[in-house]
Amino acid sequence: MLCWQPDVFSRHQRKFQVLYAVSDLVLIFVSFLLAYEVRSRLPLENVFGITPPVRVLLLAFAAAANILLSNALQIYQQVELLSPLRIVTRTFRHVALTMLGLIVLDFGLRLDLSRPFFFLFGLNQWLLLAAGRLLSRRYAGSWRRRFNLPMHVMVAGTGSTALEVAKALEDAAPYGIRLQGFFSLNGEPPAGALANLSLSRQYPVHSIHRLRDFLEHQVLDEIIFAVDSGDLQPLQDIFMECDEEGIRTRIAVNQFPHVNSEMYLETLGNIPLLTFSATPSNELHLLAKRALDVLLAASGLVVATPALLIAAFLVRLSSPGPLIFRQERCGLNGRRFTLYKFRSMVENAEELRPGLEHLNEKSTVFKIKNDPRLTPVGGFLRKFSIDELPQLWNVLRGDMSIVGPRPPIASEVENYARWQRRRLRMRPGLTCLWALEGRDRLDFDTMMRKDLQYIDSWSLALDLRIILLTIPLVVTGKGAH
Repeated sequence: MLCWQPDVFSRHQRKFQVLYAVSDLVLIFVSFLLAYEVRSRLPLENVFGITPPVRVLLLAFAAAANILLSNALQIYQQVELLSPLRIVTRTFRHVALTMLGLIVLDFGLRLDLSRPFFFLFGLNQWLLLAAGRLLSRRYAGSWRRRFNLPMHVMVAGTGSTALEVAKALEDAAPYGIRLQGFFSLNGEPPAGALANLSLSRQYPVHSIHRLRDFLEHQVLDEIIFAVDSGDLQPLQDIFMECDEEGIRTRIAVNQFPHVNSEMYLETLGNIPLLTFSATPSNELHLLAKRALDVLLAASGLVVATPALLIAAFLVRLSSPGPLIFRQERCGLNGRRFTLYKFRSMVENAEELRPGLEHLNEKSTVFKIKNDPRLTPVGGFLRKFSIDELPQLWNVLRGDMSIVGPRPPIASEVENYARWQRRRLRMRPGLTCLWALEGRDRLDFDTMMRKDLQYIDSWSLALDLRIILLTIPLVVTGKGAH
């Protein structure tokens, strides 16, 4: 997957995304003030008040959560494309998640804040943010036309790649991109009708070797070279000419056979590097994922303390052996770490495994329904995933994430097919995509493909969806054994 499209298109849209975010910050601040003022005037029994440090904390959390979730749901990027109903529903979704986070924060820090204030703050955010976005949707087109200076672009090349680039440029017309025509690389273009290429309309074809003559009569901002890699060497003089004229040049590089990779340019010192990444690489989004992991893991450990104590008591009571089962697992990019679980099997479970290999129900991984090594309470702990609760500590340590492919043991990884190893390129998680579709009932290859599907389509919104859908599965114990 080539990553130049966002740079070309979104660079003209990014300024408006920043404006949308700034507008949201203002509306969140107004929502807070309105909620605070209304709650202060309500004739309720309890005296209401929030200290300045707590106000700052609540506002900062609400602002950060709203901006990150809006970006994850692609509201800023798609304000003009979303229907009014979708704008309202997506705004409700991320405001609800923000308020849920605030409630967890209130509970964790024991702030003891007013419930009517929380309700008013959430309601104000939803109404004001939705109204602001509906207004932006209505007028964004005219604002963009007024503030965006059209950018005139030529495509160098006349082959299939050049036509693909040209069609993409036509699609970018609403962002101020203006396709002017094509440059032929092989001397003078043919005369007559062949001197034009047809897409949504006819475009002229000019000789790249007469670039200076062209610039005397035409406005040109940039050239995109859609040519084979072998054709670049003879064009060095043309690149120098563009550099002297100050014309921006780009090279379409979709001839590289990277099926799953995004492609982007980085620098190492002064050395340009063309980078291929087959896993998520947006550092801001990954940082937000890590922040969400820490918040949820810390909150989960606090909330689950009674369950942890009861589980520890039951494990100790049911069979001899340690409370916590420790096992080496493979984490991000194959890093080894110690995974923690409540022990659900007898103490010598690993020694008994060779005698049970004939009962294994899956390839590569070892899984038996009604495993005879389970302790009296082990099946219950597994069915409701209580044995996994200590892994919240793994999440806090950074070994794992809340959502991600489940961490395998080294012996399983040794038997992976090559295409399956890419699942190690994402931090392992407590829950995953295939957990929503059958958990232990799925075959191994299906689980692998679901993990790769998660990696290829990862977003913060997908993580939140998986978390929310996992909760009822864990509560009911559906699909586990």
